[in-house]
Amino acid sequence: MAGASPTDPIARPAGESRSESRSESPLHAERGATAIDDTVVTKVASIAAREVRGVHELGGGVARALGSVTQRVGVTDERTQGVSVEVGEREAAIDLSVVLDFGESIPRVTQAIRDNVIRRIEGITGLHVTEVNVSVNDLYFPGDERPESSRVQ
Repeated sequence: MAGASPTDPIARPAGESRSESRSESPLHAERGATAIDDTVVTKVASIAAREVRGVHELGGGVARALGSVTQRVGVTDERTQGVSVEVGEREAAIDLSVVLDFGESIPRVTQAIRDNVIRRIEGITGLHVTEVNVSVNDLYFPGDERPESSRVQ
């Protein structure tokens, strides 16, 4: 195929569309490339998930307990709790653990989380989100945060 240019579909690797080619990615320009750290994607995903009505908090069980201890000593950032990401040059995959408010529709809230996380990550970073997996670890009931009264004084 002599004379095929880099933008010619014949010159691209099999299965790669024109919009997916490296030269057309918003992160790969003619004069350089932009790399986005996992931490950036983690924070965007966390904030986007928390924006959804019905999400009480991120994390679950042991992660929340461990997170509260490490936050007190300044070791961790609560914004990254309950979020795991894989970031490549052009794509990202996200796993979230969430606690939802009791009474909310789990399918509706998890789909809203997925939609908002994808919209925010793709809009802010330029990465294509391949998947957003949501694990509902607990339900929040009003009054759960009140300490139990002791029978002994």
